[in-house]
Amino acid sequence: MNNNITLSDIAKALNLSVSTVSRALTDSYQIGDETKQKVLAYAKEHHYVPNRMARSLREGKSRSIGVIVCSIDNSFMAQMLDGIDRYCSERDYQIIIMQSKELYEQEKANVSLLYAGGIDGLLISPSYQTTDFSHLTNLQQAGLPVVLFDRLSNHIETHKVAVDNFKGAYEATVHLINNGYRAIAHLNWNTQLSVATERFKGYQKALEDFGIAFNPDWVKFCDTTNAATLDEELATALQELMALKQRPQAIFTATDLLSTKCLAHLHQSGLRIPDDIALIGFSNTDLAEVLNPSLSTIHQPSFEIGRLAAQQLLTLIADNNTQPFETILLPTKLQVRESSQAKF
Repeated sequence: MNNNITLSDIAKALNLSVSTVSRALTDSYQIGDETKQKVLAYAKEHHYVPNRMARSLREGKSRSIGVIVCSIDNSFMAQMLDGIDRYCSERDYQIIIMQSKELYEQEKANVSLLYAGGIDGLLISPSYQTTDFSHLTNLQQAGLPVVLFDRLSNHIETHKVAVDNFKGAYEATVHLINNGYRAIAHLNWNTQLSVATERFKGYQKALEDFGIAFNPDWVKFCDTTNAATLDEELATALQELMALKQRPQAIFTATDLLSTKCLAHLHQSGLRIPDDIALIGFSNTDLAEVLNPSLSTIHQPSFEIGRLAAQQLLTLIADNNTQPFETILLPTKLQVRESSQAKF
């Protein structure tokens, strides 16, 4: 049995109209503070729960948004989702999270399911495999707002929120160069998404600016679609790098997963960090300080990425796509620890 009180119950108890109670609960400027406080106090005392379905029917909106990410099993993604959830919850929006598992077909299936469920908008960090964005542009043509976050693409026009991947990669590489390392390897993942290509370009530009010749033998691209494949390819990549006649003195890794797994593989190979080889990488892991050695990282403002992406989407929903699209690139932060200390 549902014993929740209704707007009518509150209105009757306080001798107010239902519309006044409704506006007070939504903090309308049309209602005075004294009345708002009285209504809110009564609602709290009697455990009033808003009828989301009734509100959705009245507004013509579900007050829910879909969020598609590659996976939720890392701290960086969890922090972004926290930013999204915090912003949406404060504005009485629910989020429905789905995982593509880095698979294009699963991403498309997720999109179809969310759209059929009546979401008001979609936040998406595209999968590793995604090169065709027609499933997203079709949604836009159908009137559904879409915002990209973290992983961006030029194949769709919309609001986009990420970090300045080029600058972050550039600063990581320059840090190694300034510490005396010139033979610098780069581990990245094999995707056309800008998050990977911009980090590769930043690495190349730093070498160029310091007069260091680019050596393709020092660059390895790994398949990150599943953990087993990644471990195999990363182990092979590191073996090939260490077997080179001119082997690298340092490694710059382009993803959170590559950074931590690379540290583990180097330890297993008996290599001392940074004595035998230095390491720095993009990573938001909370364990960077306590790893042995502590891991130098390029830290991303993950919570802020999520919060801003949610803000852009809710603005699109409210403004009915009338605002010009913009791409927001947030600055990264170089966090220097033991793994990249100078040895020369």
